[in-house]
Amino acid sequence: MKGAEIKKALKLIFDVGRWIKDQQLKLLSDTIKTKSLNSFVSYVDIEAEKKLISGLQEIIPKSGLIAEESRVSELSGGYNWVIDPLDGTTNYIHNINPCAISVALMLNEEIIWSAILDLSSFKMYSAEKGNGAFCDEVRLDIKRGSKISEGLVGTGFPYYDFSQVDPYLNVLKECFKKSRGVRRFGSAAIDLCLVAEGRFVAFFEYGLAPWDVAAGLLIVRESGGFVDTFHSMQFSDRDILFARNIVAGNPESFSNLSSWTSKYFKKIQ
Repeated sequence: MKGAEIKKALKLIFDVGRWIKDQQLKLLSDTIKTKSLNSFVSYVDIEAEKKLISGLQEIIPKSGLIAEESRVSELSGGYNWVIDPLDGTTNYIHNINPCAISVALMLNEEIIWSAILDLSSFKMYSAEKGNGAFCDEVRLDIKRGSKISEGLVGTGFPYYDFSQVDPYLNVLKECFKKSRGVRRFGSAAIDLCLVAEGRFVAFFEYGLAPWDVAAGLLIVRESGGFVDTFHSMQFSDRDILFARNIVAGNPESFSNLSSWTSKYFKKIQ
């Protein structure tokens, strides 16, 4: 995207973020619906997504969509927005941080731009392919990040798909024994931003949707980190998005964590 288009997209995300925060105190229990086991949606998610889609498709007309609350209208080629209007809905409805807006732009099979707005601090994380990653105006760089033994590992607990609990717990045990601790905050988008900032040395989770990880994937990569599936089976960014599992980290810690995920999780054919 051009500079003017990026400014418009960032302003749109920020404005929708302010609207989401304004709605939090007005949220009533009878406006919250259960989509599936432990997966919730409110009018806030739905209306926020409509606002984002409308604004983003003005910036890039005829662009496609991969979005959480709307019907997927993905284009087979060209530009596609990948949108999570409220990552961490369960946190949001319980008035717990963090939660975030996550937006990525794909061109064909590659993610070329992304932004994540932390709704607890209103920090804006962003990245453009080949031009680095930033938290507000600060460039992120984790190329020389800490060893896994010297840092914290982020994860997300299984909350609806329990088919891989045993291998997940095996990887978790490795992290317990060989890192300074494990944290679970409830927003994969924010977890990936924390990796890009160097607050987490690595992160892993399974059972994720494309919109959970699309924006964070580019932010970690452009900060100098690595992102992959549990078994390095991807051939493109799109393959990672739809694999439903992810491991990320600074170069050194990533190699440790990815060796554990590939050891304990069976390959999905």
